[in-house]
Amino acid sequence: MNLRIFCLMALLFTSSSLLSVCAQSANDVVGIWFNEEKDAKIQIYRQGDKFSGKIVWLKNATSPSGKPRTDDNNPDDVQRSRQLMGLLLLRDFVHDGGNLWNEGKIYDPKSGKTYSCKMTLSTRNRLDLRGYIGTPLLGRTARWARAE
Repeated sequence: MNLRIFCLMALLFTSSSLLSVCAQSANDVVGIWFNEEKDAKIQIYRQGDKFSGKIVWLKNATSPSGKPRTDDNNPDDVQRSRQLMGLLLLRDFVHDGGNLWNEGKIYDPKSGKTYSCKMTLSTRNRLDLRGYIGTPLLGRTARWARAE
């Protein structure tokens, strides 16, 4: 009998935990986030029904010569002169319900590459970003921490 009560309690606890994750609003991802390396802060904001993110702080905002750091690794020569501060990293994310934002793109200024991406809000203060080419199975996940 004690085993049945234990199993029932475990099931109820698990169900309530899942419901709390799924009951999130679309705007829960909005805010300032540290990237995985903690050398940049990205502001995620809502524009209509889509979500985007831009760099708002850099640990090393200037080059050794004292000039603002630029998008040096961009494959487009014209884009290499744009400043990293204010650079749009995340674009076109759509809230798919619960804790998932999908259909977006993420730009990696360290490699100069853009990937398809989905974001999962694991907890209120942890955001998992899965960048991929083709399918999420063939990608890489970065974990961001809420900065504010």
